[in-house]
Amino acid sequence: MVDGPTYDQTFWEALWAKTVREHAGVLAERPPTPHLLKEVAGLAPGRAVDAGCGHGTDALWLAAHGWRVTGLDFSDAALAYARARAESLDPEIAARVEWAQADLGAWTPAPRRYDLISCMYVHMAGSVEAAVERLAEGVAPGGTLLMVGHRPIDPSTGAETAAAGQNQVSVEAAVAALDRADWDLLAEERPRAAAGTGVDAVIRARRRR
Repeated sequence: MVDGPTYDQTFWEALWAKTVREHAGVLAERPPTPHLLKEVAGLAPGRAVDAGCGHGTDALWLAAHGWRVTGLDFSDAALAYARARAESLDPEIAARVEWAQADLGAWTPAPRRYDLISCMYVHMAGSVEAAVERLAEGVAPGGTLLMVGHRPIDPSTGAETAAAGQNQVSVEAAVAALDRADWDLLAEERPRAAAGTGVDAVIRARRRR
């Protein structure tokens, strides 16, 4: 049996370096994540974290809509692309984003500091429940935790999806990690737009206190 990817920093650095080198034009055309647009559009701008920001499109959308954003990623190549992309678009938008290299398996936000923490399609090293709890600690009262995970198996076909082998957030992990006494919680699975590509687990939690 051939072992799968380790999903460590070396893996992500190599993947992003190759992607940026070969597909920079495609990355520039990618729209923000639809779940982000749907769940964040009605929120008042404040201080946000895009945890696992990749090529930076979501962070730049937030900045363009008035948020002050910290974009975190494991890959220096991804961050360099995102930073250059921001500077090429609009100096005012670029000034509202701080880019930083971080291992989300260990990164801990300042307690109750952020109005939004968004984490999209990130492979979690270790316990997903622990990662949800850790990110949630950074959400300020009245703020929002938004997490989306691509389920590794398509429930309609039983086939593996593009997330097979990864450990992404699930409805079950979020429900187990977040105390309903402290959070207004939406946690549901939504079919992906392309038929046969599975479902996404969408977690939107607003801190009550």
